[in-house]
Amino acid sequence: MEKNWAIVTGADGGMGQIITHALVQAGYPVIMAFKDPEKNARKVKEKIESEHKGAIIEIEGINLLSMQSVRDFAQRFIQKKRILSLLLNNAGVLSTEFGTSENGFERTVSVNYVGPYLLTRLLLPVMQAGSRIINTGSCTYAIGKIENEFFEKGKRGSFLRIPIYGNTKLALLLFTRELASRVKLQGITVNAADPGIVNTPMITMKKWFDPLTDILFRPFIKTARQGAATAIHLALSNDLNLVSGCCYANCKCKNLPERIARHPQQKKLWEETEKRIKPFLEPVLP
Repeated sequence: MEKNWAIVTGADGGMGQIITHALVQAGYPVIMAFKDPEKNARKVKEKIESEHKGAIIEIEGINLLSMQSVRDFAQRFIQKKRILSLLLNNAGVLSTEFGTSENGFERTVSVNYVGPYLLTRLLLPVMQAGSRIINTGSCTYAIGKIENEFFEKGKRGSFLRIPIYGNTKLALLLFTRELASRVKLQGITVNAADPGIVNTPMITMKKWFDPLTDILFRPFIKTARQGAATAIHLALSNDLNLVSGCCYANCKCKNLPERIARHPQQKKLWEETEKRIKPFLEPVLP
């Protein structure tokens, strides 16, 4: 595959930095997409450049809580007339309390699902046969549900962070599978990477039971490098040129249960999401 541009969202996180390292090492020019590029982006960029002479890295701001910010990011990329080889929707949050975005979406839903959905849809015109989309998923999709209150509240009833997180990861997996079927003839592949439980600040609940959960789950917690391995495998492996619509964990394809593989809401969720973000979906002119 020709090594055109790669985009990594959440590039300032532990996994995002490791993914960027790997793509740069493989010869890709990379855009590191940060929510707050002024915070520590330059330090991260300079560290990677010091380890990879000749690396081409650019920093861009993107706020997945704002659909206008997502559109502006895509517009800047498209207007430079670049081709996108790799899109890694790596950014994610595990919100500890209820909040809504400027577009009326529950915050976790906006960052983990709607924002990546819109970004991917807007960038499809600058992808070509061989381009790959990798969405960072989670094993919590297994407990996910898509309820009527999904977009505004994350779930029916009171705010519960883990179920809402699982709902967003189920939505992202259904998007992965639906999009894969829609871009198959274009030669673009779309897959999900389940990193497992990774030792990042996201897993801290900021509750009294944090030390206890740390003890219980420590044997199962991966380093950021271990967590990033599956996304890197999906992005770079020559064995996966034709693989699409799958969910990978530990660099192996997972057998999805029937209720996920043939989820009755997959197409409905696509249609509902399209309606929700319609004002931002108009094609970006190069």
